[in-house]
Amino acid sequence: MNSQEKALLRKLFRLKIHESDGDTFESLFSNIMFYAEPDFQQIKPWGNIGDRKNDGYIKTKGIYYQVYAPEDIRKSYPESITKLKDDFAGLIKNWTPVNEFYFLINDKFQGVSPDAEQTINKLVSDHGLTKGKIMTAKDLESIAFNLDEDKIYAITGFLPDLNSITRLDYSVVNEVVKYIMELPIDKKTGEIKFPDWGEKIKFNELSPITENFLNFASQKLGALNQYLSNETFLAEELQTQMIGLYEEVKKQVSFKDEEYSGDYIFWEMVKKSSPKNESLYESSVITIISKYFESCDIFEEPKKSEL
Repeated sequence: MNSQEKALLRKLFRLKIHESDGDTFESLFSNIMFYAEPDFQQIKPWGNIGDRKNDGYIKTKGIYYQVYAPEDIRKSYPESITKLKDDFAGLIKNWTPVNEFYFLINDKFQGVSPDAEQTINKLVSDHGLTKGKIMTAKDLESIAFNLDEDKIYAITGFLPDLNSITRLDYSVVNEVVKYIMELPIDKKTGEIKFPDWGEKIKFNELSPITENFLNFASQKLGALNQYLSNETFLAEELQTQMIGLYEEVKKQVSFKDEEYSGDYIFWEMVKKSSPKNESLYESSVITIISKYFESCDIFEEPKKSEL
């Protein structure tokens, strides 16, 4: 895997960490350890005897693990100290020999209190252990991403095909589409004035049918422009996304080829940016396209000699 893929897999892994509490996190830990240590043995609670304060161990090395996964480590840090002491006391009472002891906390990459570090250091020293430490999500991530690629994928899940991911951010488009769809019908009477874009429509080889769709959609331009004037970040993102989509589609076509006219570019943009293949969604998307068509952000501006 390349560096970009590995970065995406790390994001998937971190999402798993943030979504894992209690038994779910313990299962994630055990799955990773099964791959990392062939001799690792998971211990599950059994009847009324529980797990005897041992969530997993490597018997041949005398290494023991206890897992703690609260919903909010910052609110639970006093409980984590108590659990650390109680679990270790129960461990040395029921298991032997204990050479190393690791207390894994799902801190969700927030860090743990210094009290936890001091407590385990004292336990290691007082009981003559070879090693011992507080492990966190970062330590578990390090173990996971030092595994072979197939094992990393088994833990994180496979990535989608990167080539099929469009650059269009649908969360941005959807928000604007939702606003347009909820606009009431303008019942004002009088002559409708369409934008003065006749020459641009001809220059980009848009058909009369496409022109009609643009004209109809442009009736909501005033409301859209007013909405975006109060949403600066959204407006900038939407503009960037639509320009990027236009440039992407334009690379696929040539104005010299009749099969790939401006109509093709226009309807490809509608198809690629519409959340659903339904007329309500598509007409709202056309309103967005008309905004950037009028402002000359997308499609080609006629040459002055041809005006």
